[in-house]
Formats: sequence, C-alpha cells, structure tokens
Amino acid sequence: MAQGRLERRLGLSDAVVIGLGSMIGAGVFAAFAPAARAAGSGLLLGLALAAAVAYCNATSSARLAARYPASGGTYVYGRERLGDFWGYLAGWGFVVGKTASCAAMALTVGSYLWPEHAHAVAVAAVVALTAVNYAGMHKTVWLTRGIVAVVVAVLAAVVVACLTSGAADPARLSLTPDTTVGGILQAAGLLFFAFAGYARIATLGEEVRDPARVIPRAVPLALGLTLVVYAGVAVAALAMLGGDGLGRASAPLTEAVRAAGLPALAPVVGVGAAVAATGSLLALILGVSRTTLAMARDRHLPHALAAIHPRFKVPHRAELVIGAIVAILAATADLRGAIGFSSFGVLVYYAIANASAWTLTRAEGRPPLLIPAAGLAGCLVLAFALPFSSVIAGVVVLAAGAAAYALRRALAGRR
Repeated sequence: MAQGRLERRLGLSDAVVIGLGSMIGAGVFAAFAPAARAAGSGLLLGLALAAAVAYCNATSSARLAARYPASGGTYVYGRERLGDFWGYLAGWGFVVGKTASCAAMALTVGSYLWPEHAHAVAVAAVVALTAVNYAGMHKTVWLTRGIVAVVVAVLAAVVVACLTSGAADPARLSLTPDTTVGGILQAAGLLFFAFAGYARIATLGEEVRDPARVIPRAVPLALGLTLVVYAGVAVAALAMLGGDGLGRASAPLTEAVRAAGLPALAPVVGVGAAVAATGSLLALILGVSRTTLAMARDRHLPHALAAIHPRFKVPHRAELVIGAIVAILAATADLRGAIGFSSFGVLVYYAIANASAWTLTRAEGRPPLLIPAAGLAGCLVLAFALPFSSVIAGVVVLAAGAAAYALRRALAGRR
C-alpha cells in the first residue's frame, strides 16, 4: 500500500464535533465521583482550575497545530521545537497511556450494555469502531455527530431533572471546612483528564482543511462548549447529592436522577453512559492511530505502520494494529482501575506542548508568553498532585519509554 499524506477533509464544524466527541465522553459520567472524594464541593473550583489549565494547553496546541499541520500532535511539536527525544517522550506516553484507556473505555461500554459478558461486548465494540475508522474520516465524523447529540440530550435531561427537583439544595454547593487546597488540586488533576480530548483536533492536523484558520478556532470553541456542559452537570449533581454523597456514588448521574425522584430516567442515563463511552473509544482509537502513524514515519515504531490506504486515505495499518492490541487487552484484562498513569501521561504530554509553544516567535504565531508558562506550570503541578500510585505508574511508563529510546539510539550508533 502507498505511503503518503492523509486527505484534508475536515472543516470547522467537523473539527469541533471531533473535539466534543472526545471530551463529552464517559468521563462526565464517572469523573465527578473521585473528584468529589478528593475535594467535596470544592470540585467546582477543581473544575475551574482544570478548565484554566486546559485553556492554556488548548491555545498552545492550536498555535502549534496551525504551524505544523501534520498528524501526531505534541509528538510533532516536541520534535520540531525541543528535539527528537522530547517529541518521542510525548508520543510514547500518549500511545501507551491511551491504548490502555481504549481498553478501559471498551470495557465500560460492555459493563453498561451487558455486564455479564462485558469482555465480549468490549471486543465487539473495538472491532466495530476500528472498522468505522478504517472506512474513512467521513464515516467517523458522521457517527461522532450522532453520539454527541445523544449524550448531550441525556445530560440535558439529567440537569433539568436535578435542578427542577424539590430535593435540590443550593447550600450543598458551598465549601465545607474539610476542603483543602491539596484536595482541590487533586480534583483538578482528575477532572483535567476529561478535557484532554481537544488534542484530537490537533492530532488530526493533517486532515483539516485550512488548518491555520480552522484549528485555532475549533479548539477553544470545543473546549468552551464542553466546559458549559460539565459545569451544568457538576452543579446539578452537587445540588442533589452534596460533596459527600457524590464522592460515595458508584454511578453518580444515575443516583442523582433517582434522588431527584425520577428513577425511570436511570436506564436512560445508563444508555447515555454507554454511548458516551463508545464516543470516547472512537476518538481514542482515532488519536492513537495518528500518533502511531507519525512515530512510524520517523521509525520510532515499525515503518510499515506509516502506510496510507490509497482509497480511504487513512493510516489503515496503524488502525488495524491498534485495534488488535486494544481488542486483546479488552478480552483478557480489566484495565479500568489500572490506568491512573494515563492522567499523568496526558499532563506530561501537554507540558511538552506548552514548552514547545514557548519557543515560537511572534511571526510564527506565538501566544502571549503567560499562556504557555501558566500551562506548563499548571500541568506539572496537577500531574504531581494526582494520587501517589498514579504518579509512580506514570513515571515508570515514561522511564521505560526513555530507556527504549536510549537503547534504539545506541544500537543505531553501533550500526
């Protein structure tokens, strides 16, 4: 098959939809509980802090994507602006961490749709979505539009049900004496993961029409819309359950609508969660395959994965390999509780993006220096404010990638 360039098919609305499909995913149904355990009702401050850091990262990524409109996202930016190693480290953390996230999302789909056969459903979901991505970007965007519409409708129903219920209490939004700065920072780190999908727009830079104009508009627009949705859901859930109740909830939004006196809405929320997890999985496979493509072009991964399908104009070998790996993981292991390092890896990924944006000149479209500086500092603070086990797992994964890079360079030097 031919190796070449991907086809530029995505306009502004397509790019925004991809971003929304990546961010308004399964995280909104699950992320608020661990954030509330860390910060109580202070999770609203954590959400605001996560959004502020995400805005800095989004701005830096958008300016870099306009300058380097190629597949790979921060892998490309780090390589071009900071050197080969930093680009590689960003790409390594993204591919390894997000591959585990793919398996976790697949198992989430299975758990909601058919809990007794979650692994089988997860594998079927991976196969189906890999086939959709393989068939071309047009099919992917079409399916993403439908997923976003369903999930937003379900979330709107949850917000209305909670805020119009007589059981809702605005006093539950107030900070409690046990709220700490450390808890708010940890909540921000956990909630940041839910915002990270805007990177998918930058990762698809090679498939966006007029990227210098479209990407800088699409990224903040998708991020702003997502923040509005998340803030509404967080306020509604806190008003119904309070910080303690939300922290104890195994299915926060389902318990919120039951507390609002609408138990009939609970199955609808479950379907919405399954659809959201499907959307997250679709976008994750998309992003991982494009970063794999970029790393394969530079031979950090097998060069055969750099092939572009002559008809569908997608990195078909990368998509098939990633799909196969995710299907195997989903069939054999439950990674839902073991991917804490993914949040750490995402924050390191964006730290490298902000450091790359710092090196841009004004002529190259550099944002005000305060933005990459605040983004870099925010990413590092939130990364190391995560639970200790997540930090250790993230450091181990990045260290393994660095060791592999050093070994490859040493072998290349001998040859």
